[in-house]
Amino acid sequence: MKRAAAKKLIERYFYQLLDGCGNANCDNVHCASSGKSKALTPNQAAAQAIQLFSQEARLCDAQPSKVARTSDSDAVDGQVRSTTEDASQCSSTSHSTPSATPGHSGVPKFEVSSLHEDKPVPYITEEKLLKILETCKKESSYSLLIRTLGEVFSNADSLFHSFVKRIPESPLEALLDKAPPGDLRLLKKEDVRTLEGDQDKDEDCQEEAMRAQTAMALGHCSRPMGADIGVWDTYVDLPALRRAYAALFDQVPGSILESVLVLALTTLAASMEISRQFAPASMCEGARLHCFVIVLELPVLGTSEYLEVALPAICKEVVKMPVYTQGRLARIWAKHCKGRLKELLVSLQQLITLKVISSTFSRDHSVQDEETIVAPTKLMKILYYASILAGELDPPELRNEDPAILTDDPLLGVGYSGSKTSPLTQYEDPLAKELQINVLDSRKPFIPFTDFYNEPLSEAVEMDKDFAHFKSESDGFHPSHTHCPGAKFSFMWYSFILTPATKTLGLYYDNRIRMYSERRMSIYHSFTGQPVNPFLRLKVRRDHIIDDALVELEMVAMENPKDLKKQLVVEFEGEQGIDEGGVSKEFFQLIVEEIFNPDYGMFTFNQETQTVWFNPTSFESDAQFSLIGVVLGLAIYNNVILDVHFPMVVYKKLMGKKSTFYDLEDWNNTLYKGLNELLEYEGDDMEETFSQTFRVCYQDVFGSVLHHDLKEGGEHISVNKQNRREFVDLYADFLLNKSVEKQFRAFRRGFHMVTDESPLHLLFRPEEIEQLVCGSKNFDFNELEEATEYDGGYTASSPVIQQFWEIVHRMPLESKRKLLQFTTGSDRVPVGGLSKLKLIISRNGPDSDRLPTAHTCFNVLLLPEYESKEKLIDRLEKAINYSKGFGML
Repeated sequence: MKRAAAKKLIERYFYQLLDGCGNANCDNVHCASSGKSKALTPNQAAAQAIQLFSQEARLCDAQPSKVARTSDSDAVDGQVRSTTEDASQCSSTSHSTPSATPGHSGVPKFEVSSLHEDKPVPYITEEKLLKILETCKKESSYSLLIRTLGEVFSNADSLFHSFVKRIPESPLEALLDKAPPGDLRLLKKEDVRTLEGDQDKDEDCQEEAMRAQTAMALGHCSRPMGADIGVWDTYVDLPALRRAYAALFDQVPGSILESVLVLALTTLAASMEISRQFAPASMCEGARLHCFVIVLELPVLGTSEYLEVALPAICKEVVKMPVYTQGRLARIWAKHCKGRLKELLVSLQQLITLKVISSTFSRDHSVQDEETIVAPTKLMKILYYASILAGELDPPELRNEDPAILTDDPLLGVGYSGSKTSPLTQYEDPLAKELQINVLDSRKPFIPFTDFYNEPLSEAVEMDKDFAHFKSESDGFHPSHTHCPGAKFSFMWYSFILTPATKTLGLYYDNRIRMYSERRMSIYHSFTGQPVNPFLRLKVRRDHIIDDALVELEMVAMENPKDLKKQLVVEFEGEQGIDEGGVSKEFFQLIVEEIFNPDYGMFTFNQETQTVWFNPTSFESDAQFSLIGVVLGLAIYNNVILDVHFPMVVYKKLMGKKSTFYDLEDWNNTLYKGLNELLEYEGDDMEETFSQTFRVCYQDVFGSVLHHDLKEGGEHISVNKQNRREFVDLYADFLLNKSVEKQFRAFRRGFHMVTDESPLHLLFRPEEIEQLVCGSKNFDFNELEEATEYDGGYTASSPVIQQFWEIVHRMPLESKRKLLQFTTGSDRVPVGGLSKLKLIISRNGPDSDRLPTAHTCFNVLLLPEYESKEKLIDRLEKAINYSKGFGML
């Protein structure tokens, strides 16, 4: 028997043992598809394959499509490469001729020849490209280069064989090479036993290999046999690839390369789509990944026709890879392609912006239906997680999400039926789950999160329609299930690309629909004779607003917590204002002023950072802090902006992230700098210089000094170079977590009572939650003027309107805030700036002595047509400085 034929048979036995023949009804005990053979490691399978070959054991008719060795004509620079990859099973190329053969269940199978044994696969390397460039230069013709690039970049198999790393040979290949020239059956038994016995040396290695084998059999692992390539690595020789690209685009005019590469890449994408749909076994996912890594390294994807034609075609194919393979691409980018991430993001942003601006959308064809926008958005998600992985990360253990924390509260009655699902997993992204990360883990991403916003797209998205798509997906299936019939794309699943203002609108729709649902259920219950209220009504006195509000909210939370999700309606005792939103805004403003006043004792004020923090020695009960959380949740739920000043660490903790030493920088910058100096101190006299032990002190509300040992016997343990990191971490943990654990635990439970079913965690990062709660800090009244509408006969050119804006622009900031408070019920700027406020100025009769008035519920300013600018100034200042409460107009 010829040596080559014998090797081929052994390899067939090997892959039969590992991957099976693909026949679900197979009864061959030596085939993985039969289920009768035990799981083997690659080494064990190699040894058993040689034994089966010697015994001339049964070989299944349907040959496994994975092929480990190719003919000599397929070797690149003398290197024999493994094409073993995923369960998709790589074998041939898209342009080999498949022949249909009978398969199980009457489904035709496709047999493909193994890697062109008769015809070499065209490929390219750095050396070959440089030689071609040198030849073209000598001949003053680029025909050879154009032909080569066209052949390689239009063919997936050619790309798969290009720019391949040199990797170690597999154990089976190494063993076959040791065989005597005469017959492979003459292999020494000691060599075969070496393969069988390798795993006995280390049980952990054996378990790992078994897990790897099982993963390969199930299609979750694309690591080829014998190659130490993990999910963070790639077979692409990236340094050589980049040098080759640099030489190519430096020496050849771009106009010459553009036409051939654009055509080749579109052909490549089309052939991959055809093979994926009609011959999925013709190329494995690992091979496709190899091709995409090469293509997406092209430095010209963001220019000219690449952006309009080639990049959209490639994006459509990349995002159709399984989640596991997308995760591998994210890891490869994060580890090997950091310098490329920003450039690729810019290209994708340009593509999306170009398509948004140049396309025409309607209710029948919205931006969500445009595939050339959807595909780059999906690819950007892979880039988004790659940026997180490439940046500074905190360990996932800091995500201290415990559903029991969110429901175990003395406020909650026995009838409480709120969501016990962790907000971090309720809308968990499949790719994030595959990568085992969360946006909360990111201390500092490689690319700033704000760079992922696309404002033209955010403006073009119709959030009512997008929200409807989101609800249909979240109710029926996850967006990763693209094979589901009737799947609708929603940008809410890709919220990183939307601006906070657009996402706020999506949250508004979710909250309103929930309110209407609660109102509808109340109406249904009224038919049974039960006394119900379709609204969450609070009746409070101005001079007892804290006591009245907390008592009423406590009663609601104890009797029926679900009533907190009804629309809030506030009534001030003795006042005739009807709450259509404006009264609620004033209610929240007044209650926040009282609650967060340091004199109230629940919070302390940091003079340096101008922020409030939980008082660790507060005498207030857990129920009080829970109710404060309810107030904050109600403000978000009812779309009201609050004047609160929490440090960023509070919003991170609200989202489920435990605080660390790095969060001290925002909480107390002076302390953070001092601890940093301790960590960076290089002197030998550290203990004498700092005189610090593991005992720390702090003050209670009466100014008394209290002590706390960070570890047992801390008073007698000095901080030195060996334990200073431990001291810093324990100190930060005490200040930000343990000292206020009781207060914050109750506060977060109250917040969760209102927001537990909201897509808040899906849409917003902690920095965006702060904007959602506090609004924008940009008081640009030019934006407000441009966005203002006029009614009752006024226009932008009316004399009194022009005088009004002249007066407003000259006002100090404090007066401008009072004007906002007077006209809208809140002195805060909404997310997205004053252009989102939609102020209306309406004519309120001719000149008179009446003061301007306002409908704060609808942001309407009623302005008489005063005869002089001086009178307008006088009446406007009196109105904004002495307005308080509500009366009947």
